[in-house]
Amino acid sequence: MAKPASIAGIGRASAFLASGTMVSRVLGFIKAILIARTIGQVGVSGDAFATANILPNTIFTIIAGGVLSAILVPQIVKATVHADRGAAYINKLLTITLSVLAATTLVAMAAAPLLIKLWASSYGPEQAALATVFALWCLPQLFFYGLYSMLGEILNAHKIFGPFTWSPALNNVVAIAGLFVFIGMFGADSQGLRTASEWSPMMVAVLAGSATLGVAAQALILFRYWKVLGLRFRPDFAWRGVGLAETGKLAGWSFAMIMVTTAAGIVQSRVVSAASGPDNPSIFALQNAWLIFMLPHSVLAVSLTTAYFTRMAEHARALDYDKLKLDVSAALRNVSLMIVASAAILFTVAFPFGFLFTGSPSQAIGIGFVIIAFVVGLVPFCFLFVLQRTFYALGDTRTPFFFTVFQAVLFSVLAAGCLLLDKSLIGFGVALATSIAGTAQAFVAFFLLRRRLRGLDVQQIVNSMAIFTFSAIPATIVGVVSMLLMGGMNTGGWAFSSPITAIISMIVATGVTGGVYLLFLWVLRARELATITAPFAKIFNRLRRS
Repeated sequence: MAKPASIAGIGRASAFLASGTMVSRVLGFIKAILIARTIGQVGVSGDAFATANILPNTIFTIIAGGVLSAILVPQIVKATVHADRGAAYINKLLTITLSVLAATTLVAMAAAPLLIKLWASSYGPEQAALATVFALWCLPQLFFYGLYSMLGEILNAHKIFGPFTWSPALNNVVAIAGLFVFIGMFGADSQGLRTASEWSPMMVAVLAGSATLGVAAQALILFRYWKVLGLRFRPDFAWRGVGLAETGKLAGWSFAMIMVTTAAGIVQSRVVSAASGPDNPSIFALQNAWLIFMLPHSVLAVSLTTAYFTRMAEHARALDYDKLKLDVSAALRNVSLMIVASAAILFTVAFPFGFLFTGSPSQAIGIGFVIIAFVVGLVPFCFLFVLQRTFYALGDTRTPFFFTVFQAVLFSVLAAGCLLLDKSLIGFGVALATSIAGTAQAFVAFFLLRRRLRGLDVQQIVNSMAIFTFSAIPATIVGVVSMLLMGGMNTGGWAFSSPITAIISMIVATGVTGGVYLLFLWVLRARELATITAPFAKIFNRLRRS
């Protein structure tokens, strides 16, 4: 068992990371709501912009995402023992990364029409043309996503976590400012009634250009923190002699895994784009539902796991598997403590949450069901994140490839079957298929990691999960009842009267659900509560002594 001090340390580090991520996510939600209220949650414009704006992120993930997030932290941790603290290795990696990103960005921009056709084959000529113009403005984000991830992972490897989690807030501030400029110049279209032919070049430039400017600011701001490490970037094209061959070998499996994931993503996009049109949740609606789904994962699971990951990499490097098992058990249990509560809360507030994006009660019900379908797989999704990170700490990118293939095949089959549904149900069906496939993947990954480490603390994990689940059931029931009383589950209810009433109903339901959950955890003496309470208890004790 970890010592109380180490629990408090992890808690403090996680709280600091979570605070930055929370600010960024809150601003991200404001941005997403503004976009939906500006160009429409459903309809031609929203889906066209959503398709174009997702391309740079997806392409970046294909060419470099897995390498940067999964491999470089363990490699940089190894390099920091050198006399130069890894400076030569870092400069060479950054040089080759930026070179590849620049070339890929130019190629992607030239291939924009083909990319739109691949991702959304169901679009008509005018919608496809609008999406292509949006893509030309959005695709430069590819370069800056890579720069941000590279600089951020270098800082993380040196245990400087804050800038990586806080800089996205700047991105959102810039993008929000751009949306206000757009509204001031061209007006808002919350119902998505604006046709593709009504978009002028200036409208596209303001909307998509400000989105790209925000990503650039997010990346470039990280350079100022290099002074803390005593690093300076100098382009270095002499790439031999610092272990890049080892990185490339590890990256091969990661690249293959990302290609499989991307193929499944293309299946999802093509299936969901068939529903694009008035009142049907399609690409933009699913993106916003996924954004809501990812909130607890990003704020809680990623923050906590990131704090554990460097320690996992150190224990794996030292071949201390006993401590690595303790890390995995603690990470899984502490992540689950918060994610189970988050799933219960999201289930309760799904419909008012959807209303914030749409302003239409009927559209809110549609996106609300999509959110619920995603929430079904929230806990396994966060479980999987911890398990994948453990394999990466072990320098194993081969095993994650195989359980990702399993997930992608299962999801693709289920998603393709959604084409048989009515258009109004395709979005819900694809979201549910995502949850089913992700849950199956998490079970497979857990089994494989348990075999790799020759055992895990299964009994303790199962016991903790039982306590969390038992606590979540009455919490969810009470939360749903409170939402029913506030009219948050029927289109004519008080919660749908205005954005303010929707927010109030969500706050009340969140407080009730979370309070009941914590009460049951306390009654059942869940020891993982120390992760949450230890930092606050320490602050309280300091105040009491002062």
